[in-house]
Order: sequence, then C-alpha cells, then structure tokens
Amino acid sequence: MIEVLSAGLVTTLQDRGRFGSRSMGVPVSGTMDGHSAMLANALVRNASEAAVLECVLMGPKLFFDENALIAVTGAHFQPTIDGKPIALNKSIKVSRGSTLNVGSAVKGMYGYISIQGGFVSEIVLGSQSFYKGITKKAALEKGDVLKFNSSSIFSEALKTNLQPLDFNQHIVEVIAGPEFNKLSKFQQHLVLKSAYKIAPQSNRMAIVFEDKRGVGVSEILTAPVQPGTVQITPSGKLIILMRDAQTTGGYGRIFQLTEAAIHLLSQQRPGFLISLKLI
Repeated sequence: MIEVLSAGLVTTLQDRGRFGSRSMGVPVSGTMDGHSAMLANALVRNASEAAVLECVLMGPKLFFDENALIAVTGAHFQPTIDGKPIALNKSIKVSRGSTLNVGSAVKGMYGYISIQGGFVSEIVLGSQSFYKGITKKAALEKGDVLKFNSSSIFSEALKTNLQPLDFNQHIVEVIAGPEFNKLSKFQQHLVLKSAYKIAPQSNRMAIVFEDKRGVGVSEILTAPVQPGTVQITPSGKLIILMRDAQTTGGYGRIFQLTEAAIHLLSQQRPGFLISLKLI
C-alpha cells in the first residue's frame, strides 16, 4: 500500500475517462494530458487505459509500504526518493519504506504517476476517474491509503516509442465546428490569425482565452459539446472545453481540438500564447 503524506495542490486518480453516461449529464473526465499518462503506463508495462495519479503544479508526497515500479511523466516536476533526485520519463524502482516526493513543476501543469500493476480503487460508471458528486472522493487528502496490484512481475519496462511532449509549441490544431460557417470569411481569418493568452481561471473544466477579437456568433439552442470543443461567446471570448466539461452548451461551437491538441493545451500555463491552426 501507499500512504499519502501530503496530497500536493490537487491530486486525483484518472484513467481514460467515463464513457456511455453523457446522456445523464455525466462528464467524461479522465487524464488532461492523455499522451503523458499513456507514456507513464507504458514505462511500467501497464495497459494504456490504466488509472494513474494526476497532480497539478505541486505533487504529492507518498510513503511506500511495498516495493514498486513507478514512472513520473508530464509536467517538469523535480521528484525525489528519500531526498535523492530521480529521472522523469523512466521506470524507477521504489523500495519498501521509501518516500516519493514529487515536488513542484518548473514547466507544464499536469504530472502523472503510474505504478506497475495499476492502482486499485472504486469503479463508478466504468471508470476510476475522480469527479465530485460521482466518486466518493474528489481529490486525495493527507492520510489516504492507495492500494495497487503488487502481485504483478516486478521488472523493468519494455522500450516505448512514445516520447514526452514538447511544451514549447504555441500552435494547436483544430477542425471546423458546426457553427464555424456562421463567421464571415473575414472573421474566420481573424480568429485563425490571432494569438490568444491563456487566462488564470482555466481548469479541468475549460481553458479560457483572455483576448477578444470583436468576433462572435449569437447563442444557439442547447447542443452537445465534448472535450476539445471550442465555444465562442457573443462578445468574442473563446472557451475550450476540457475533460470535466459539461455535456451540452449554448455558445457557438466554432472548432474542435484534435486529441493531440487537447494534450498539448492542457499543459500550458496562464499567460502562455496560443494560435489555432485549421486542418
């Protein structure tokens, strides 16, 4: 088992998400940066959809009561085991009685901790992903105990072709959404040629761009939305829905992010400049 000595800023269990319940208004949830989560699982020979710990900006401090094989990926944290630095994006053996301190991120937003064998927790509507009102816990707390399947083979990982994300990319790829053609050609050009600054109020539900370009479409009848949907308000503010987003919305859906774009955008901090590329 693993004891949570400190939960960090916000640490949750997340897998690929909760599918099949959107008709009841249940968000998808799941890892914000699915690419880094898949890398973490690959490094410890887990299935790609296995649950991982997701931490934001400041990671947890964990005491291991059993031997384990772990990996830390995603944002550029500075993890240590018993005070000694360990590498990111590598499989690392943790001995019984050791303490992992993930520390703070110097770049990026979300970090991922995988463990060989996978974390064991309640499955609600087909997923282990934490979400307030759906699972018993919304986030880890000091004193919590994490269980994992320790009966798996304690071995090094196979080589993986997955590589860590490049957080220096300022361009994210989008496809045209249902209301894109409600913009004039000039407005379409303006939206795609602009650079947008990520606002501080961005979170797991949505990333908001601070900048307005005087471009907007009138509200629509409530319609389906999903992670990666780019909404535009009548005043011209862009809102990019993320993993914990609602299932319907009334703002124009002018773009949809690719999966790769969702991974990349999730790791960018407030103040970072983003441009959109239509594919």
